[in-house]
Amino acid sequence: MSGAGARILLVEDREPLRRMLARALGEAGHRVVEAEDVAPARAALAGGGVDLVLTDLKLPGGSGLDVLAAVRAQDSDLPVVVLTAFGTVAAAVEAMKLGATDFLEKPVEIERLERMVDELTRRAPEPEVFRAPGAPPIVGAHPRLRAALRLLERVAPTESTVLLTGASGTGKELFARALHALSARRAGPFVAVNCAAIPESLIENELFGHERGAFTGADRRRPGRFELARGGTIFLDEIGELPLAVQAKVLRVLDGGGFERIGGGETLAADARVVAATNRDLAAMAEAGQFRRDLLFRLEIFPIALPSLAERASDLPRLARHLLGEVAARHRVAPPQLAPEALAWLEGAAWPGNVRQLANLLERAVILHPGARVGLAELKQLAAAGAAAVGEAASESERLRRALAEAGGDKRRAAAALGLSYRTLLRRVRELDLEGYPKYRG
Repeated sequence: MSGAGARILLVEDREPLRRMLARALGEAGHRVVEAEDVAPARAALAGGGVDLVLTDLKLPGGSGLDVLAAVRAQDSDLPVVVLTAFGTVAAAVEAMKLGATDFLEKPVEIERLERMVDELTRRAPEPEVFRAPGAPPIVGAHPRLRAALRLLERVAPTESTVLLTGASGTGKELFARALHALSARRAGPFVAVNCAAIPESLIENELFGHERGAFTGADRRRPGRFELARGGTIFLDEIGELPLAVQAKVLRVLDGGGFERIGGGETLAADARVVAATNRDLAAMAEAGQFRRDLLFRLEIFPIALPSLAERASDLPRLARHLLGEVAARHRVAPPQLAPEALAWLEGAAWPGNVRQLANLLERAVILHPGARVGLAELKQLAAAGAAAVGEAASESERLRRALAEAGGDKRRAAAALGLSYRTLLRRVRELDLEGYPKYRG
C-alpha cells in the first residue's frame, strides 16, 4: 500500500500531544485511530486493519513495550515506532531490540514523522543487502537485523561512541566498518584492534604507543593504534578482555582527557571515533569488579545488539547464496547450487558459531563441490566434517592450555613438555588464539 491513506494506531496518554499528532497525520492523508493506554490499544489491534503503530513508551497502565508485545503476537511484520522523551535513547534502543521498527524523540518533528510513516507503510520488501560505500555488504532482511541497521544509519553520521553486542560470529566488525563508511570520518583510517588477541603486557603499548628508550628494545618511537586512527575510527573488538588498568586509560580518552605514550610526558589528543564490541555481559562483569562501571556507562551511549543467526533463520537462504558466490569468486570457481532440502536444513540448524560457522561450511562446499548441486546428504557430511575439526581443535586447545598453565606461561617449557619445537608451539598458539594464556612470558 502507499503511505497515503494508511491506518495508524496512535497510542499516547497526553491528550494535547495525541490530538496534535493525529491532526498532522490526518492532514497528510492518513486515518488515525487514537488510544490513550495499553488496553484500548489492544482492542484496536484486535479489530485489525492497522498499517502502523505509533506508541509512547511511558503509559499509565503499562508501557509501550506492552503494546509492542501485543503487536508482535499478532503480526511479526507490522511497523511499530516508539516515541521517547529527549535523552532516553537507551530506552528506544531497548525497544528496537525487542522488535520495534524505529523510534522518534520528543518533541516530535512532524516532517520527520510524516517521512517515516510514508516509508514504513509502503510495505515494500526490505532490501536483502545493506551496502555502505567502501564497506563489506551486510546480507539479510529479517526485522531484527533491519532494526539494528536502522540504528546504525541513525548513529553513523554522529560522533557518538557505539557499543556493538552479540555472540561471536554475528558480524560486529561488518557493522563497525559500515558505521565508519557512513560517517563524516569515512576518508580517515579504520583501525581494528582485537583486544583478546594481544597479550596483557603489550596491550597498553599497542593502543597508546611508546617513546624511544621507554623500555629495553624500544629503539625508536612507535605510535599506538589511537594515533594511527587519527581522523578516523578505532574499533575495539572484544573490549571486555581489556585489563582494568588499560580500561582506565581508555575511559580517559573517551572523557576527552587524551593519552600519553609509554615513557612520554606529552599528553596527546585522541581524534578517533570509538566503536567497541563484545560478546560478553559487561554489566555482569562490572558487578563482579572485572569491568569498570564508569567505562561501561561511556560505552553504552548508543548500544546496538546484533541478532544471532538462529534468531534470523529466514535470512539463511539469501545469506547462503551470497556467501557461496563470494567464496566461489575468491577461489575462481563456479559456485555450487544448494538443493531446496539443503537450504531448509540450513534454516533449521542451530549455528552456535553464527555467520562465521556458516561461512566455513559453505567454503568447504565450494572447494569440494564447485559448480555442482549439493543435496542434503552432501551438506550434512560437510557439516559433520566441520564439527569433527572443531572438536579436534578444541581438544588440542585444551591440551595446550594445560601445558601453558603448568609452565606458568613459559612457552619454551610448555613446548618441551608437549614434545613440540618452540616455533611449532608459537604457531599453534597463534592459530588457536591462545596468545597471552595464562599470562604473557614470551
